[in-house]
Amino acid sequence: MEAWNDTIFALSSGAPPSGVSVIRVSGPQTTVILEALAGEIPSPRMASYRTIRTRNGFPIDTGLILFFPGPASFTGEDSAEFQIHGSRAVISALSQELAEFPDTRLALQGEFSRRAFENGKLDLVEVEGLADLIAAETEMQRRLALEQSSGGLSRLYDSWAERITRSRALIEAELDFPDEDDVPGSVSDQIWISLTELRQEIRDHLSHADMGEIVRDGFKVVIAGAPNAGKSSLMNWFAQKDVAIVTEIAGTTRDVLHVDINLNGYLVRLYDTAGLRDTADIVEQEGIRRAQVALTNADLVLFLADIGSSNPIDAADLERAPSHVIVGTKRDLYPSAASYDLQISTLTGEGLPELRDFVFSSIEQKFGGLSLAVPTRERHRDSLAKCLTALSVAIDQTEQSLEIRAESLRLSGDYLGRITGRVDVEDLLGVIFSEFCIGK
Repeated sequence: MEAWNDTIFALSSGAPPSGVSVIRVSGPQTTVILEALAGEIPSPRMASYRTIRTRNGFPIDTGLILFFPGPASFTGEDSAEFQIHGSRAVISALSQELAEFPDTRLALQGEFSRRAFENGKLDLVEVEGLADLIAAETEMQRRLALEQSSGGLSRLYDSWAERITRSRALIEAELDFPDEDDVPGSVSDQIWISLTELRQEIRDHLSHADMGEIVRDGFKVVIAGAPNAGKSSLMNWFAQKDVAIVTEIAGTTRDVLHVDINLNGYLVRLYDTAGLRDTADIVEQEGIRRAQVALTNADLVLFLADIGSSNPIDAADLERAPSHVIVGTKRDLYPSAASYDLQISTLTGEGLPELRDFVFSSIEQKFGGLSLAVPTRERHRDSLAKCLTALSVAIDQTEQSLEIRAESLRLSGDYLGRITGRVDVEDLLGVIFSEFCIGK
């Protein structure tokens, strides 16, 4: 049975074999473990080169050892790191030795970060930002995650919660001391003006939630069009590898194919779809249905049209895609045509850099120089929306008593607190920390 006061350990670096691996330890047995395995406790936060031995004196490995006394550690507890050679045998030997100490066990998934949260070292938004930072694959994902993990978003939410709390305090003071000179009756009028301004700030912030999700989860670009318009060839050019099968047979692509690319620091999720046409083939019909669903969910649709073909793109398909552009293909066969603003040839490469720049500019236009202090998760969006609803009830329902309006303010503050973990959020913790690897 795992206990939260156990000492925990885990491999916190990448999978072996590697040049160096890091095993992290945290909990009340840390100093006992260091004395037993390294001979003595190193100076705090200073790397010490030691021979690591079993308690029977047999050497396991040589490496660097660091000691971080609590509360000045990541978890807030006494912690240590063993930087050893990254072979499976060395890691296994040290792990087996650590497990022999009383009340010491392998860490659960995300347990180091959960202890940091429990000990007040990180709030929930910072924890989520740390998880995103570990998983970041593009420059913008790194920057967004760093903004969260360093507390930028938390400071914003805390400042809003403080304004709500201060407004509640003034209202309740007016309720409790209506005749006092230092709590004038007009104070509530000033409060509602201030809260109306706050409501607009939260609305503006919430309107940028899509941007945060795009950076974190990817900008969805769907390649659509009639069969043989060059969709799979364009997909392969963007991916720089043969992701999709290219043939002259119409209807080769029957399902939605997907590949992730890094476009100037942004994650772009690129989808190749079945050719849009009328067909009696049941399998192809299902592929076309899935393609049409993809059009609806896309951030940008590239409708490809063979420059030499007279078949127009179906107006219903255009309507399914809120943001789209029509691209003429096979430019190498029709050099004199000028029917489309964007014209490409995957054979010669003509127009492809311009198309790539167009996709990037579409992403940049959506951001428009926005701050990276934006919501990135559905739970952020949900709590902010509920905060806004409660805040609007307090502001707009002027016929209600001040007591009821003050209660709505309390609810709005609680919804903000749920984002950072300033109120009871036990039901959220398992979901959040399960995203981490074992050693974090």
